[in-house]
Amino acid sequence: MSEPFFPDPAAVSDGAETDQHWMRHALRLARQAAAAGEVPVGAVVVKGGQVLGEGFNAPIGQHDPTAHAEVQALRQAAQRLGNYRLDGCTLYVTLEPCTMCSGALLNARIARVVYGAREPKTGAAGSVLDVFALPQLNAHTTMEGGVLAEECAAVLAEFFQQRRQQQRQQAQPLRPDAVRTPERCFAPDPEWPWAARYVADLPGLAGLRLHYVDEGPPTAPAWVLLHDGVGSSYGLRYLVAALLQAGQRVVAVDLPGFGRSDKPKKTQWHLPQKHTQIVRELLLFLKIDQPRWVVQEGAAAVLPALAGPAWDWCLQGPAPLGAAAQAPFPDAGHRAGPRAWAQWPVQATVARWHGTVPHDAATAQVQVRAAMEYFGT
Repeated sequence: MSEPFFPDPAAVSDGAETDQHWMRHALRLARQAAAAGEVPVGAVVVKGGQVLGEGFNAPIGQHDPTAHAEVQALRQAAQRLGNYRLDGCTLYVTLEPCTMCSGALLNARIARVVYGAREPKTGAAGSVLDVFALPQLNAHTTMEGGVLAEECAAVLAEFFQQRRQQQRQQAQPLRPDAVRTPERCFAPDPEWPWAARYVADLPGLAGLRLHYVDEGPPTAPAWVLLHDGVGSSYGLRYLVAALLQAGQRVVAVDLPGFGRSDKPKKTQWHLPQKHTQIVRELLLFLKIDQPRWVVQEGAAAVLPALAGPAWDWCLQGPAPLGAAAQAPFPDAGHRAGPRAWAQWPVQATVARWHGTVPHDAATAQVQVRAAMEYFGT
């Protein structure tokens, strides 16, 4: 048996005042959606001044693409009446229904739909198409739009403005004195499957964005890989993979001016001391105290302050970059880092272990096994 109706005295009378009353009710629901991080749309099903069902947008929270405000309200009303046919009912919704919701409203035999703001992109009650006017459907639902349209639109506008502001705050803006290689320059490569990580709040970066890879168990011994002045971390990809296969933690860094990191335009920005500082700050950020250093000979010769008395593992010879060597440098403006590096003073390299840069996975695995045995890792 259906529950008895207890009409809202403020909303029993017909006309514009009643529509505004129930639209304000729907607006309160829309604000609940906004508070939950959902697009703010609210809906309420009414009959004889009685609320039979209400709802607000919840597709994100409910992991349900059909969980629009109208569908939520229809489900609640149908459960209360014990019948999917909602004859004689009116649905109030703050935004023009989409095609899915319009179909549900027609299937529920809703007598009247009242909406607030138009939806120019997906509206199915006249903005993009008009499902309710299709003669083939033999629909008897009447439609009225524009009730409290400005208030309904304002709730949506405020929500999306706040979302854009949050996105701007989370974005990593590009400093005017730097250039950033477009992502399109880096083609997907099965030999480099690791997720790109970026950090921009290290003091030495002063807002620049640094790219690095940090993979493997966080409690495992950490190996930090540094490229030379003509390459990037990509050239050490076979070592990254081999160390990870051995259960190690691997951090591979693109120094500023190289790889996917931002590239200050002025060669005078690039100093060995600054690059040393940034690497130290990154390790502090990653909570790595005593890494194993794996560096190409070019880096070992110009960044000796990082290693103390000696590097752990120095790699000689060119890295296998191929066509990828030019990817970070689409034009001359991106090349200040390599130009500056070529002018840095070179010091004698002291390392505990020497090897060559591996050019294939098998060689890298052999080298890693030997190195781990040597270092007792």
